[in-house]
Amino acid sequence: MSAKVRTQEEIAARVKALESMLIEQGVMTTQAIDRLVEIYENEVGPQLGARVVAKAWRDPDFKARLIEDATEACKELGISGLQGEDMVVLENTDSVHNIIVCTLCSCYPWPVLGLPPNWYKDPQYRAAITREPRKVLREAFHFTVPEEVEVRVWDSSSEMRYWVLPQRPAGTEDWTEDQLVDLVTRDSMIGVGPVAAVA
Repeated sequence: MSAKVRTQEEIAARVKALESMLIEQGVMTTQAIDRLVEIYENEVGPQLGARVVAKAWRDPDFKARLIEDATEACKELGISGLQGEDMVVLENTDSVHNIIVCTLCSCYPWPVLGLPPNWYKDPQYRAAITREPRKVLREAFHFTVPEEVEVRVWDSSSEMRYWVLPQRPAGTEDWTEDQLVDLVTRDSMIGVGPVAAVA
């Protein structure tokens, strides 16, 4: 079992124990916890970023505005808020693949990506992705970037939060925005994974 899987299982067990304790002590109810989960699954998070990406894939004018000023372009879609100030979108191309990290802490564009995953905050990830990005992608995420593609690692900060505009998959030229949204993953917007495979 990989360290990443073990860590996820350990975190899940801790979360479950904490949830049980809060309910038993009357601090929270099951309904309140379910509502918090629903908010982060449906009202904030990577599904909003996926909507932005899908629109950029279909609308060249919006894509240009997104690359010029991601914060303002996202506001056009009603997406803004805490940790969403000063966002910068990095476009993946045939020759460049972008990855984001925050080497100092865990600065992250919450409005479009939701809460940062635990591995994003892990000091080992933060150090390794900057030194050996291809190796980390391959070994931790089972994601290989072709050798001919340049890999760029961008260090987010409280003043500038980066995220990735992944490449639109071939064969989706006639797809609707709703269809495209389903292809965009959180990891593809961090740069550590691909978009979902086209069926």
